Amino acid sequence: MTSSTKFENYFHVFRDIIRAMHSSTSVKEVLEEVVAKSTEVLSAKGALLRILNNETNRFEVRAVYGMAERYLHKGPVTTEKLLPDPRDLHKVIFITDVWNAPRVEYPQQAWDEGIRMIVDVPLAIENKLIGLIRIYLEKPREFTDDELDFILTVAEQCACIIERVQLIENQQTQFDHLATQMEKMSSLGRMAAGIAHEINNPLAGILLYSSNMSKKVPKGGSLEEGLNIIIKETQRCKTIIQGLLEFARDRKPQKVPANINDIMKNALGIVENEFRLRHVGLERELAEDMVKTLLDENQIEQVFINLLLNAVHAVEESGNVTVQSRVDSQHNKIQVEISDNGCGIAADDIKKIFEPFYSTKTKGTGLGLAVSYGIIKNHHGDIRVYSVPGEITRFTIELPIRAENSSERGDHESAQHPGH
Repeated sequence: MTSSTKFENYFHVFRDIIRAMHSSTSVKEVLEEVVAKSTEVLSAKGALLRILNNETNRFEVRAVYGMAERYLHKGPVTTEKLLPDPRDLHKVIFITDVWNAPRVEYPQQAWDEGIRMIVDVPLAIENKLIGLIRIYLEKPREFTDDELDFILTVAEQCACIIERVQLIENQQTQFDHLATQMEKMSSLGRMAAGIAHEINNPLAGILLYSSNMSKKVPKGGSLEEGLNIIIKETQRCKTIIQGLLEFARDRKPQKVPANINDIMKNALGIVENEFRLRHVGLERELAEDMVKTLLDENQIEQVFINLLLNAVHAVEESGNVTVQSRVDSQHNKIQVEISDNGCGIAADDIKKIFEPFYSTKTKGTGLGLAVSYGIIKNHHGDIRVYSVPGEITRFTIELPIRAENSSERGDHESAQHPGH
């Protein structure tokens, strides 16, 4: 076979690798394709491929072709062991002395397999090593500079594709987890609604009779004190039940064109007394160029009131709460931020605060933020939180700017395609 014919064959085989990998969304399929075609193109006995595990920061065997099954069970290795010299990151490494090469862990095993030469091809993206292909040959051979350049070029492509496919798989895993959580939330909502209705009537009776009895017993006695505790705790139960019903109802937003600044001003008017009683300062930075968008004013006001009350309760006396709004014309969004300089939220709690029944307050129901999260998502928006304990907590709400016609069309399409 002439050099030209060999190079042409080389090109076609690696073209098949790239084509196969671009059409696959499975990391396993991609890696198996890489080791199989690498073996074929170099007329090798087999190949082994290691990929970096980001959690352990070690390189694990993920695919083997043409070699004994035991090669799949080789232990993970560190970067230093796999590629001790960073200068070799973009080089093909040849091992012709299988017995004495430090990189060969089991020379006897390799020799018994008929291996007389090993070729290591790093898989790197820029200056980051993500894996390595080890190709096993039964006899030594020479490689031209053109062949080496081509091997490295294809290795770079392989690294990029492997990273892309890993990203797709991770996104799919996250999507599956989210779908499972949504199903759990739906089931929880139905269960909560049933429990709430069953408990609500007995609670109303307890509250009614205990209130009447408290009016008839001697003032200042232990009996009145006990009845007042019953009344207080019953009212707290009713508040929790009301929160359950709100959480379970998942009412469809009744959207109308509205200015979010006006909604915020109404919410601030409602909680104004709470600010005054706790001596908490308030700073407003509401955008003067605010535009109208389609919102359910009552629901968005409910979200603002909940976040404002949380902020007030988080700060010490003489603390400060800041409310800001802005228009993000570039991304066609409205942003609202409510921040405070209070106690903050611990890192472990940040991931859980939007879950139902999770609360860091001793008297909290754990439903306020869960309901708020659902309301914002039903408006096709997003709500995020950033916090540094003891310094700042900032809730950011983003809502799309939508005209009435576009929203009606979007809602209609959602109704036609509920699975999307």
